[in-house]
Formats: sequence, structure tokens, C-alpha cells
Amino acid sequence: MFTVALPAERAQQPVTHWRVTGWLLAAVWLFFLNIPLLAALHQAEVWRRVLGAATLVAFGVLYVLVFQWARARRQAHRGIPLGRAWTALAVLLGLGLAGIPGTGGDWLTTLVFVAAAAVFLLPTREAMAVVILAALAPPVTAMLVPAWKSEGTVVFAVVLASFAMFGVTRLAQRNAELQAAQQEIRRLAVAEERARTARDLHDILGHSLTVVAVKAELAGRLLDLDPARAATEIADVERLARQALADVRGTVGAYRGVSLAAELAGARSALAAAGIAAELPEHVPPLPAERDELFGWTVREGVTNVVRHSGARRCEIRVDPAAVEVRDDGRGPAAEPGVAGHGLVGLRERARRLDATVTVGRRPGGRGFLLRVALPAGAGERDGG
Repeated sequence: MFTVALPAERAQQPVTHWRVTGWLLAAVWLFFLNIPLLAALHQAEVWRRVLGAATLVAFGVLYVLVFQWARARRQAHRGIPLGRAWTALAVLLGLGLAGIPGTGGDWLTTLVFVAAAAVFLLPTREAMAVVILAALAPPVTAMLVPAWKSEGTVVFAVVLASFAMFGVTRLAQRNAELQAAQQEIRRLAVAEERARTARDLHDILGHSLTVVAVKAELAGRLLDLDPARAATEIADVERLARQALADVRGTVGAYRGVSLAAELAGARSALAAAGIAAELPEHVPPLPAERDELFGWTVREGVTNVVRHSGARRCEIRVDPAAVEVRDDGRGPAAEPGVAGHGLVGLRERARRLDATVTVGRRPGGRGFLLRVALPAGAGERDGG
């Protein structure tokens, strides 16, 4: 009897539309109460007509309110209190029984609504018990009251309505689960985007501000000794600051890109300003865009850590089609635990997209630190590197 309620459970409809539709879907089935209502209106005595009509109206209003209340709780992913559910069913049944003087045997029609409400409100086992009792009531009462024998067809209606409401209930549950999953997906997407933005801003500003600080310190030392070079370093500070601002704007607009060649050029300048001897490749092999960007981020993160934490005198960067490596002869970032953690986390996330591995630690067999990002074996050959 409630199969047309299926559209009312679709999660994509606007909230206002659902509220109106929900009321209609709950109320439309009250049309089937016309049988006991006609029976009440044809009673010879006025009090019977009034009692029958009043109880049926109260029954219909309560049924719609209960349906809407339970439906709203399901959509809000809240459980239906068992005590309130039983109370609602008891009041519905009581109203049906109270109308017997006005409706006669036709009051049994209200059992169809009681059974459907039980399926919607109660756990499966308890709901099945109510449905069985509602289905048994017509034949049992027919034996007790011979005038009610014609109400045997109510059994079929009770069973049919219960099965229909069972389907609606399961659909409502699946819809609630789907809505919860969609909300979780949206939440995770927002969290991922925030993490990506925070990671990119850290990587950009961490590198740029480190170089700015080093160059500003160098300019301060050279101010009296070599004013011309100090002015050059200050000009570099201004250029780097403007570039950092452009990178931040690009990150916010999602237009910024990182390339290996540009990062190697920036690394040469940063290492020179920090007084660290640099051994960098003169040429880089042609690389796919995603790998070029990953290797660029690796050089940026590695050089930032060398300048900021290592205390190194020499830094070496090696690049081949399948790997990039940044190594130094200093103490490495372990001297300041956790300082470089965010950058390395972001680098690992980027490497994971290409199934690349990130190696961080002491250089084997010697003093210094090593950062290496390598793609799976054979990746360079597959790309023609």
C-alpha cells in the first residue's frame, strides 16, 4: 500500500520538495479509510456517526504524524525509540477499537495501517509479530462476531501492505546509508584539498623563505665588506620574495607548476648563497610531465633541508630517467626532529601517485644525508628515457 512512497526517499531531491512529498505520500493512502468512514456516516444514530468519524479522523492524523516523525528520524540518521514506537502503535490500535460502535466490522481496515506502521517503526522481529497478529485478527473476530465475516479480505491487505512497507523501509535505510556515505566523501574531499593546499604552501614557502633568510643574512655580513655584492643579494631577496608571492597566488588558483630544470636553477642559487659547494647536473633527461614535477619537488625539498638543517659544506644532486637523489656531507635534518616532516609527508604523497619510493636517511658508508626518489624498475625504459 506504500509502494508509491519510494520516490520520497531519493536523496537528491531538495529538502522543501521532500517535506511536501512526504506529507502527500503519508496522506494519500488514507483514502482507503473511506470504507469505515462510509459505514460510520450511514449509522442511524447520531452519536455513532460522530464517534466513528471522529476516531477515523484522529486515526488518520496520527498515522500521518507518526509516518513523518519516523521518516524524519531516518533521514537524520537517528534511531527510532522503541518505547515511542510501541506507544504510537498502541494509540493507533486504540483509536481503531474506539470507533467500533460507529464503524462496526469495518474498523478492521485500520489494522492494515497498524501493520504497515509496525514494519516502518519496529525492528524486524517485533514488526513480524505485529503483522501476524493483525493478519489473524479478521478470521478470529469473524468467528466471534458473525456479522464481521465479510472482513476476511483484510488479511490479504494486511500482508500486502506489510510487504510493501518492508520494501520502503529497506530502501529508506539504504538511502540513509548512501547519504551518510556521500557526506563522508564530501568531508574527506574537503580534508584532502585542505591537506594538499597546506602541503603545497609549506613546500613553496619553506623553500623560498629559507633562501630569503640565507641571502638576507649574507647581505647583512657583506654590507660593510662588499656593498656591491650585498646589493646583489638584496636584489635576489626581492626577486625571491616576489616569486614566492606569485607561487602562493598560483597555488590558491591551482595554476602553479614545478619543473625539475627550474628547481635545479633555484637550488644552484640557494646553495651558493648558503656557502655550500654544489654539484648539479648540467643537463636533465627528457621526462614525462608528472615525473618532471615529482623530481622538481624532490630537489626543492632536498635542497631546503640541506640549507636549513644539514650544516653541510657540499651538496650533490643526481638525476637519471628513473630517479633523483640529493645528498650532502652534513648532519642532516635529524638535528631538528620534526622540522622537515611536513615536506617529506607531502613528497611521499606525490611519489605514491607514481608508485615511486622515497628513501630518507644517512648516506651509506659515510657522513651526510640522503634523499632519493626512485620509480619502479624499468620505468625509465618504458618512457624512452
